[in-house]
Amino acid sequence: MLNNTLRLHMNELPYLPPQRVTEAAKKGLEKINRYADTGDLETFRSILADYADVDRERIFFGPGSDMLLKEITYLFSRGRKIVMVHPTFLPTVKSARQSAAKLVRIRLSAPNFKLDTKILLEELTRQNEPSLVIIDNPNNPTGKILLDEKAVKDILNLKNILLVIDEAYYEFSGKTFASLVKNYPNLCISRSLDKAFSLAGLRIGYIIAGDSFIRGLADFYVYLPQPSLCAAMEALKNTGYAVGNVAKITGERKRIFKSLRKLNIDVYDTETNFLVIKSALPDIAERLRGNGILVSDLRNALGYGFIRVSIGLPEENNTFLDTFSKLEGIIK
Repeated sequence: MLNNTLRLHMNELPYLPPQRVTEAAKKGLEKINRYADTGDLETFRSILADYADVDRERIFFGPGSDMLLKEITYLFSRGRKIVMVHPTFLPTVKSARQSAAKLVRIRLSAPNFKLDTKILLEELTRQNEPSLVIIDNPNNPTGKILLDEKAVKDILNLKNILLVIDEAYYEFSGKTFASLVKNYPNLCISRSLDKAFSLAGLRIGYIIAGDSFIRGLADFYVYLPQPSLCAAMEALKNTGYAVGNVAKITGERKRIFKSLRKLNIDVYDTETNFLVIKSALPDIAERLRGNGILVSDLRNALGYGFIRVSIGLPEENNTFLDTFSKLEGIIK
């Protein structure tokens, strides 16, 4: 791939973490002939618990929240149907298809991409089937908040229901249900350090588990490669840089949103580090790729012309705006 290709398709942050974090990762390389020390793993567990403001026994972690979601799907789908929204995070869908005897998906539709919780609750109470519900909040790829506290409690109060909420973009949305875990054994939260902490290349995910999930995860081995563990521990010592990352990306997201609106482009704001755009060009993703800009093509998720665009550096965002505007001008 050419070095000047803009990577606006993977929801990565364009900023490197502070030097102290990269130096910690390098220090971890000095011990790559060894598995991570048990004491360090337990220390990291405590650090994550403090950050999430939960008891440490509720914390499990591993190389990527997608891997953790796959493990949860495998362990807790036995004898249960899986209920998800559509569209949602694709790797989780693939895991559900592999594990579930029955998979039900509730569609989110433009222009609001809202979850109809009435339909969801009706599905969960139909025949009182044991169910595993997996919902990303905010949703990927729409970037919308799907659940409020009332909806979450309504789901959790049903019989034979396990609820997993993916909060990969928690630092951007500021919305979490982690405080409910201690009172609802059937709730589990998944999160990631990939986004706000600029650590996508190190693959660090964690979950906050209710008691029912803790019992099911009794044999789960928490681990991380040495460089990832060292970097993550250093990153969480001072989270100010992540707060700064979120502020910069949010500011850029709002700027790009306003610029596209002025061009009368259908653009959907989010509570994440990306925007969803509807182009009149059904092959807009391919055209952008031909101009050296990678975006996520949402034709299968939302329809032709829909793309998801990660927020990059200001100059990268300007390049996207200029190129997108010129391409749109082809049919104006």
